[in-house]
Formats: sequence, structure tokens, C-alpha cells
Amino acid sequence: MTIKPIKTDLFKEGENLADFIVEHIPTLKNGSALAVTSKIVALSEGRVVRPKDAKEKERIIRTESEWVLPTRHVFLAMKNGMLLANAGVDDSNADGKLVLLPKDSFKTASALRKKLQSHYKIKKLGIVITDSRCLPLRAGVVGVALGYAGFKGVRDYRGKPDLFGRVMKITQTDVADSLATAAVLAMGEGRERQPLAVIEDAPVEFSERVNRKELRIDMEDDIYRPLFSGKRL
Repeated sequence: MTIKPIKTDLFKEGENLADFIVEHIPTLKNGSALAVTSKIVALSEGRVVRPKDAKEKERIIRTESEWVLPTRHVFLAMKNGMLLANAGVDDSNADGKLVLLPKDSFKTASALRKKLQSHYKIKKLGIVITDSRCLPLRAGVVGVALGYAGFKGVRDYRGKPDLFGRVMKITQTDVADSLATAAVLAMGEGRERQPLAVIEDAPVEFSERVNRKELRIDMEDDIYRPLFSGKRL
């Protein structure tokens, strides 16, 4: 698998996303995947606000959240079935504004895929809308797929034998978030100005249909559930 981050002009609020992509990526091979940072998706949708003060910033974060837990550094918030710092509300590289998450990253990924398939005249194309998130007890951020299209987001090993014939009961690979993490690593988090990345030869199963709920698990089945209930073993 190869990942090529694309250095671009500064994306402007309200700019056309598809036009921006084709301007900076002349060709795409059939069987490629394209990572697009959620920030430029949100900017294209006008998902930007300028808070008056810290209190208004907190109100915006709470409004964007389905569930909020204040922590030492950020608000840990539930958003679209994911736990994200500040519900994805971001003030980095935003020139004093707050950039919210896109309205519907799965819908955007699907629509963008169709436009780019037509433009590049290719059939197999994956799109992944990326953001960053923290992992428990690990420093730094990794990527997360807010939405994707054109490939299956999960590789399921359940019911299949391992090396020694033991039937696996739980193991699944999170393909979508793994692609997002690889792309985010290549694109960078600072002044790189690389909001796009072309991924080639990725070990994905291309698909015309995506189940947007395939990566979600019920809170009661989550291994971190005891931390939120206060239970201790």
C-alpha cells in the first residue's frame, strides 16, 4: 500500500470540494482510495462559527454533542456513535474560528465518489473522510473515518479458523479507521497543508454499497463501558 499526501492551496470557506480535488489531483488510478480531511469538507459546507468567548465555545460543543463528559483537557463527547474530543469542534488551523464536523460524512463521501468516478472515468474508487481522535492511555492522535464510500469498512474473521484451526469468535479488522489513520499520518496535523491523500494498492474490498452502521457497537458491549459506569473489577 502506498500513500501520497497532496500539497494544496489553502482551502477557502464555501469553496467547491470536487473542483478543488480535481484541480490538485490530475489523475486517479482505478482501484485507488482518496482520503479527504473533514476540515475542508466542513469548510465547503460552511460549518464554521466564531465564538465570542470560552463560554460560547463550550455551548457550541455541548450543542454538537449527544453526550458530554468534562475532562481535564477537553470535553469527551459522543458524536455520531464515536467518542471525540470536543465533539470534533476544532480551532486548530482555523484562524480564530471553530470548524464543526461535516453534516453527514457518509452522504458527502458517496456524492463525492460519484462525481470523481465520472471525472476520472474509473469504477473502483474509495473515499474516506478523516478526522483525528485520541485513544485511551496513549499519547498523540490517530485517524478516524467519519464517513466513507466505495469499500467495506470491516473485515470479519469471525467463524474462520486461525493458524492452528481454532475458530475465531470476536476478531474483526476496522478497515476504514485503519485507512484513515495511515492517511492522517501522511497528511500531518500542523502546517503541512496536505488535506488530501491518494492511497493505492490498499487491501480493501471495493463495494458499491456501504453499511454506515457496520463499525458501531452498542455501549453495553464496549470494553470501556465500566469506565463510564464507575464500576471497578
